[in-house]
Amino acid sequence: MQAPDLDSLAGIPLDEEGPVFREPWQAQAFALVLKLHEQGLFTWAEWAERLNRAIAAARDQGDPDLGNTYYHHWLAALESIAADKDLVTAETLARRKDQVREEHQRLHGHSH
Repeated sequence: MQAPDLDSLAGIPLDEEGPVFREPWQAQAFALVLKLHEQGLFTWAEWAERLNRAIAAARDQGDPDLGNTYYHHWLAALESIAADKDLVTAETLARRKDQVREEHQRLHGHSH
């Protein structure tokens, strides 16, 4: 399978070595998308289109697009494409999001 074209992804934080991640969860989300793509569950063009839609929707809702919310859009696109392709049920996704939120609160002592 051909390597994904990162240049097709609007706004992806890159440096000369590749994608830049501020938090471990961002790298995990990135890797998950690559793995699902490698498994043939969606094309890279489908992914780029879905991510661009998530970014546009966030802008329409007032996101100032300063680059600090990019991987939040990545997650929104991942949730959307996973649900549309029946890779995860809405119940499983909601339960997992609650688990991650609780773990974050436990580790960081606050909520977002």
